[in-house]
Amino acid sequence: MKRILSFCVLGLLLFTQSVKAHQPEISTTMLVENSNNVWILQISASLTAFQQEIKLHYAETPYSSPEEFREMVIAHVKNNLEIEFNGENDVTLSQGLVKLGHETKVIFQLEGVPKEISSVVVENKTFQDIYNNKSAVVILKEGYDKDNFVLTKDNNHILKLESTGHKFIRVEEKTLSSSSLNMILILFVLGALGLLVHSISERKKLKGNN
Repeated sequence: MKRILSFCVLGLLLFTQSVKAHQPEISTTMLVENSNNVWILQISASLTAFQQEIKLHYAETPYSSPEEFREMVIAHVKNNLEIEFNGENDVTLSQGLVKLGHETKVIFQLEGVPKEISSVVVENKTFQDIYNNKSAVVILKEGYDKDNFVLTKDNNHILKLESTGHKFIRVEEKTLSSSSLNMILILFVLGALGLLVHSISERKKLKGNN
């Protein structure tokens, strides 16, 4: 019975992965710290997602072989991905590798990642042309909690994080609330009315003097 249950669970997991692999709007962006402060970037998505993007951006130079397709995928990712640590220059993507499959993976080594991290900015617009696209961002660093974040059209495919020493926390953009905007508008109107009343009063005084 346990053996049958194990096969059922395994089958369910494989089925779930298969479903995800065929959904072009879903992708993952993983930054992983290996030994000796070596960082790896892995972007995973369905083959369909990559094909749609390459067909759109390389319509004038269609690929004729899997190797050409891989080269276009690497170029497309580099053109649409920026990663910044500690508010400094972007890191460099090197040793690009594409593993084709129903779930296609693009792997890079990150050059220039500092040992001590205070902030991270990830901007990944690789799949921005795909309707309702979502990319889960995972950063795996020794001593840090594993947290998931999501890039969507709503946040312009940009993720800003701060390091607290054991986890990364999303930095919320500070925007004026509607109540604050209303208060500013009221103060502006009151100020304008005050100037108008003062101007009328001064004119009356001048006429009275004349």
